[in-house]
Amino acid sequence: MSLSMLLASLGTSVANVALPTLAHAFGRPFQAIQWVVLAYLLSVTTLVVGAGRLGDIVGRRRLLLAGVTLFTIASLLCGLAPTLPVLVLARGAQGIGAAVMMAMTMAFVGEAVPTVRTGSAMGILATMSAIGTALGPTLGGALIAGPGWHALFLINVPLGIVGLVLSHRYLPADRVDARSERLTFDVPGTALLAVTLGAYALGMTIGRGAFGATNVALLTGAATAAALFARVESRTAQPLVRPSMLTDRVLSASLVANALVATVMMATLVVGPFYLARALGLSPVMVGLAMSAGPIVAALSGVPAGRIADTYGARRVALAGLGAVTLGAWLVSGVPGRLGVMAYVAPVAIITAGYALFHTANNAAVMSEAAADQRGVVSGLLALSRNLGLVTGASVMGALFARASGAADVATAAPAAVALGMRVTFAVAGGLALVAFLLVANAGRGLRAAAAGGASNEA
Repeated sequence: MSLSMLLASLGTSVANVALPTLAHAFGRPFQAIQWVVLAYLLSVTTLVVGAGRLGDIVGRRRLLLAGVTLFTIASLLCGLAPTLPVLVLARGAQGIGAAVMMAMTMAFVGEAVPTVRTGSAMGILATMSAIGTALGPTLGGALIAGPGWHALFLINVPLGIVGLVLSHRYLPADRVDARSERLTFDVPGTALLAVTLGAYALGMTIGRGAFGATNVALLTGAATAAALFARVESRTAQPLVRPSMLTDRVLSASLVANALVATVMMATLVVGPFYLARALGLSPVMVGLAMSAGPIVAALSGVPAGRIADTYGARRVALAGLGAVTLGAWLVSGVPGRLGVMAYVAPVAIITAGYALFHTANNAAVMSEAAADQRGVVSGLLALSRNLGLVTGASVMGALFARASGAADVATAAPAAVALGMRVTFAVAGGLALVAFLLVANAGRGLRAAAAGGASNEA
């Protein structure tokens, strides 16, 4: 399960560093080359919920084996792609496999891990996700400098084969009962959700932060498809996403908080390099070292966060994590530039450690409370909310940073302007984290009140 999560996360981050190399290799402009990244992102975002539901129906072990197989074959096709269209299509297929892997690994936790160790298991998966995200740019740069861009994708082939063997050997067999045999797959709902998410992801990513008529049309289409999706789901006997799930205060608060915190984390990735390079005057090597602090903290915090959640309770630990994210963001927004790089890195480390606490504890709490026949779709919703937060953060926080700096191009803006943009962006990020904290705290109070009322009725 950990290897599946690592490969899916690595697939998200490893190709970004190769875009200039691919543009030169295929002789195509950025607008065309960016589809190497977008094809993977769109596949994962649009299909992760449907993949989770399909696992609930056909069996999680069976579907995970199929997902790892598809990911491995698609990685081979990516590495051997003779043209850009073939590479883009193969990356889309690779993203389908990754969507299955992301959804099934978390769904398996509730089935294969005892409840008292759910937090620890989620912590391990969160650590592998962080390692995959952090390792991508470094590994990608090394492979491009050595064997070439083909190796970015071919390296997944032996790892995928190992993952396939391990999954076949160790994952528990699918349990088929009368209830699961009666489940059906909601094709119209899945198609409408895919259109909604695909249009939203495209609307928020194309144009590199500059919103135009195309972006508006895509977002309008996303809103229309979302309304149709809600209507179809309310009239379907076995919907992809039960309407009652989204009206559940605890689950909805967890999903919204997950998206908000992912948006905050993306701010560190979007704003950080510009602030470190332009405002603090660091060299590219020093920028890379400073930016690596966050992923390192996330990788080291995942397993301890899971154990803390198991010991002190997932909901309580999730709130502590959100409090740390809020504090860290506001510390960054108030940091004077004259204090140097550590005055930026230390608060970002607090944000990242808080994110590890929240992400692990929130996933553990949600998955431990999910019904057995809904674990796949719930894990898909968790992955989806995180992806939507990352997509939104990359666009909205980047646009906010550019607007707050008051410069036409932040890459050439004055140091003072970049510093101002950074402070405004992280002040807003702290506000988003505070909203997430209040949502989770309020949902937790409602849960405790309901439990107290139920105990009183039983008495």
